[in-house]
Amino acid sequence: MTKSQTVNPNSARLLSLDFFRGATVAAMILVNNPGSWGHIYAPLEHAEWNGCTPTDLVFPFFLFIVGVSIAYAMGSKKEDPAIHSKIILKAFKRALILFGLGLFLSLFPKVFTDPVDAFQHVRIPGVLQRIAVVFFIASILFLKNSEKNIFRILILILAVYWALMTFVPVPGTGYANLEKETNLGAWLDRSLLTEAHLWKSAKTWDPEGILSTLPAIATGLFGVLVGAYLRRKDRDAATKVTWLFCAGTAAIFLGLLWDLQFPINKALWTSSYVLYTGGLATMILALCYWIIDVQQYNKFTRPFVVYGVNAITVFFLSGLIPRILNMIKLNRADGSEISLQTWLYAPYTEYFSPINASLAWAISFVLFWLIILWIMYNRKIIIKV
Repeated sequence: MTKSQTVNPNSARLLSLDFFRGATVAAMILVNNPGSWGHIYAPLEHAEWNGCTPTDLVFPFFLFIVGVSIAYAMGSKKEDPAIHSKIILKAFKRALILFGLGLFLSLFPKVFTDPVDAFQHVRIPGVLQRIAVVFFIASILFLKNSEKNIFRILILILAVYWALMTFVPVPGTGYANLEKETNLGAWLDRSLLTEAHLWKSAKTWDPEGILSTLPAIATGLFGVLVGAYLRRKDRDAATKVTWLFCAGTAAIFLGLLWDLQFPINKALWTSSYVLYTGGLATMILALCYWIIDVQQYNKFTRPFVVYGVNAITVFFLSGLIPRILNMIKLNRADGSEISLQTWLYAPYTEYFSPINASLAWAISFVLFWLIILWIMYNRKIIIKV
């Protein structure tokens, strides 16, 4: 028996998947927590509009991983329709918790100081909210459909979204377009959510808006298909990796080709963006799978695995802690007040240039959580949301 045949396709967890998830959430925390939003290296910023930076890969990679995880967590239960209702109910409860955590981050800390205003202006869309919706819908589609049907649904979603965004005239504008404030998705967000409940940096559109959640579901289904393929018993590991690299390359090529007419755009979550990022995620996971699970080179994985097994927990807390640090005020010698976060960041600005101080703070934040998560991992503390 060759080494490529020793991997158990029905294993509940893939070490490579935990590694990929951990690396993704660590990158998410890195880009979300610079010392200064005015001083950030270009690769750690989102593209201004069209295009794709390394930072624009983080969120779709996570949704892709959600899809792969669905295939592994529910794959053995899919063949028993009698328990589907129980699984869907469990998925619904988990989605509600994720959505609620996202809303809490949007409300905090104002919900404790001015609750009326907090709820009147709470941002309803968000990262955790989108994860919740994608997880729930992708779970149902996985349980109730064959892999071929899931593939057809994925293609249909991408085609319908492309048609809506490029052919349907936008009310009030009169023509279809892909601009920030006048595209169909932005109009729908303003119509259903009103400006009070949208992304505060724009107020007229939201990068996690209603319509763009549709192709985000396709990203989750992309991961579902890859996870289902990895679980197959009739393929050895080498064959799986080869086909995944081929599929990933094809998706990237098609995404770049479609980009010529429907630009790769994270904020709009365009169909070309789904193919491009899904292809890259497929190739990265295939490489991790081959190196870590098949060839068993895994001594380097621990720092990211500890992030991966508590991914949602650390993402939520890493969004909460900076808000708390900004709430805590310290008195200066001159009688003025500064936040604890500003006080902690001050030494970085003394020893580094502004942009390097900002990066050093972000790296320190990632390392801080690494220590916490390492302790949790050693004590077998895994908080399942």
